[in-house]
Amino acid sequence: MIEVKNISKSYSGKLVMNDFSFVAEQGKTTLIIGGSGHGKTVLMRSIVGLEEVDSGAIFYDGRNFSEMNIKQRKSIRKEIGMLFQGSALFDSQTVEENVMFPLSMFTDMSLEEKRERVNFCLKRVNLENKNNQYPSQISGGQKKRVGIARAISMNPKYLFCDEPNSGLDPLTSHVIDELIKEITQEYGITTIVNTHDMNSVMEIGDKVIFIYQGQKWWEGSSKTILQADNKEVREFVGLAKVLMEMRKQSS
Repeated sequence: MIEVKNISKSYSGKLVMNDFSFVAEQGKTTLIIGGSGHGKTVLMRSIVGLEEVDSGAIFYDGRNFSEMNIKQRKSIRKEIGMLFQGSALFDSQTVEENVMFPLSMFTDMSLEEKRERVNFCLKRVNLENKNNQYPSQISGGQKKRVGIARAISMNPKYLFCDEPNSGLDPLTSHVIDELIKEITQEYGITTIVNTHDMNSVMEIGDKVIFIYQGQKWWEGSSKTILQADNKEVREFVGLAKVLMEMRKQSS
């Protein structure tokens, strides 16, 4: 479980995150939605410690991450998996080497043990026998799956996904959504996803948080968001539906 308690963040005197609080539960997906520039990325970067908050606190299963020094935080970072928006694979490394990268950096596993773990993770994302291919040789959807395999290679307790469906067609997006949901439930991971994609919201949103101008503007679930009595949420959902239809027609 991740608890975000009353965090605020400013840049050059401009408040970009204001008294933000929520709880992300183990074995469930928490989706952060909202327009560009309203604070989704700042929120995620703050939770993982890439940004220092001005006030408030972040707890990982009761451990106050905000009060820890760099050495103390390292132990929690080993428990975190990250899926980046552009997959962030190393072009000069094979699929196997990309997935193995965190294992080489953070563990003392032997090469045989690392390869065994890599093969397990690639099988879990349905990419068996892709070990020796390079990112340039696989599709966008396969790159995202390699990114997921790398994110789970360390058997994380916490998974962060930044726009996992960016640039993908609707069918591939559905595959990625289902994979994130399955892995979250299967391994009891606490998962937080930043997204603009309403399909993702409806399919995997155990908890949905709408962020507006750096504030938590609405909180609910995929089952309640369509009935939300909130002007900004209704506008966001309505526009997202239109864009989804346009995507389907052009794909």
